[in-house]
Amino acid sequence: MRGIFTNVLHAIGDTPLVQLNKVVGRHDARVLAKLEFMNPGGSIKDRMALHIVEQAERRGLLKPGSVIVENTSGNTGVGVAMAAAVKGYKCIFTMPDKMSEEKVRRLKAFGADVVVTPTAVPADSPESYYETAKRIARETPHSFMINQYHNKENIEAHYLSTGPEIWEQTDGNFTVLVGGLGTGGTMSGTSKFCKEKNPRIRTVGVDPEGSIYYDMFHTGKPCAPHTYKVEGIGEDMVCGALEFSHIDDVIQVNDRECFQMARRLTREEGIFAGGSSGGAVHVAAGLARELGRNATIVVILPDHGAIYLSKFFNDDWMKDNGFFEPEPGAASVRDILRGKSHQLHTAAPSESLGHVILRLKREGISQMPVLAESGEPIGMVHELDLLNAIVEGSHSRNDTIEGLCKPLEGVINPEASLDQLRAIFAQDNVAVVVSDAKVVGIITKIDLIDYLSRRG
Repeated sequence: MRGIFTNVLHAIGDTPLVQLNKVVGRHDARVLAKLEFMNPGGSIKDRMALHIVEQAERRGLLKPGSVIVENTSGNTGVGVAMAAAVKGYKCIFTMPDKMSEEKVRRLKAFGADVVVTPTAVPADSPESYYETAKRIARETPHSFMINQYHNKENIEAHYLSTGPEIWEQTDGNFTVLVGGLGTGGTMSGTSKFCKEKNPRIRTVGVDPEGSIYYDMFHTGKPCAPHTYKVEGIGEDMVCGALEFSHIDDVIQVNDRECFQMARRLTREEGIFAGGSSGGAVHVAAGLARELGRNATIVVILPDHGAIYLSKFFNDDWMKDNGFFEPEPGAASVRDILRGKSHQLHTAAPSESLGHVILRLKREGISQMPVLAESGEPIGMVHELDLLNAIVEGSHSRNDTIEGLCKPLEGVINPEASLDQLRAIFAQDNVAVVVSDAKVVGIITKIDLIDYLSRRG
């Protein structure tokens, strides 16, 4: 039994491994879940936050009166804020607006300042939560930035703690390690340690559709990122804390798979974990079926489910976002596409502003997907952005549109339900229908209205 700790930071780590019994089959591999949400801050990020803060103190980068600045999806912020509360530092965090309200309130409960920024902007945009944090750090005296996305100490934290714990708890007797890829530090550091102990261990990263990691790993090139709902995994930029050299495979999951499995974990296993944990277990369960009962899989569950009660643990939210299974015979996005008579108009990044403006005007549309030579969508160009560029003088009519492309929003697949389509429209987006990495159509609100009125 663990003894008395002098402060809460000493309670970080030593989280349990628990066997899953119902979300895997009787003849499947054994799956052991590493319950990282049992850290005092509620996530695996406690490990990395404490390690980086204490390393900064040793190097004289953090001193009394310092201000810690960081961009966070929530959990790193809590780990840092917890350490700051014990050690007496002030914190300022930037966070994208897709994160749950519980995450924002939790950071503020620790006394931190939180700056909420837009999600659907490129990583290098001045409005992104990365660049906003950098600006705040530059403008704040005596500031220190955790820099979790590119700090190699992120990797080192898990090499020194998470990896050795898993090895000791299993006596080294496991076949596969599965974990989500966010900053990349967890899987890079844990995998590095485990592979040094046994190079035959297979390490598998989990990446959501819309993130760049899956394509980066398998092709060496990032795809065009687009928005997705699951929090804490995936990225729209290459992170210095991710080292693919320690990872054997990357498997892709979608939002529905993440959320459905997280709900199953709670109701069937009594494990109250977040959506990224659901995604990791979805992949682990698939590998368990593939490998059979002679294998053992360790899967890392990064955070707690309590901070998602207003999202995927809310039935109304799941229904509004189309994440429940559609009823047999229910209409789909493909049905609307079949009834559309409009031609799909796309642009190339090498086209000039003047030419694209003429095409938008001629076709009576306000935006076009921008496609690479391979046909893969790389973004969207909007008439308002073209207009602003010309009015502000940042571009001329002869310049190409490449620098004005915005990330794809409202991406949906042809088999998606009308509930999912309405969820996109609730954010005032057009829906971009993508199948096999190709844009096959665009659906607007009037298209849905027309379909429903014709239907009955």
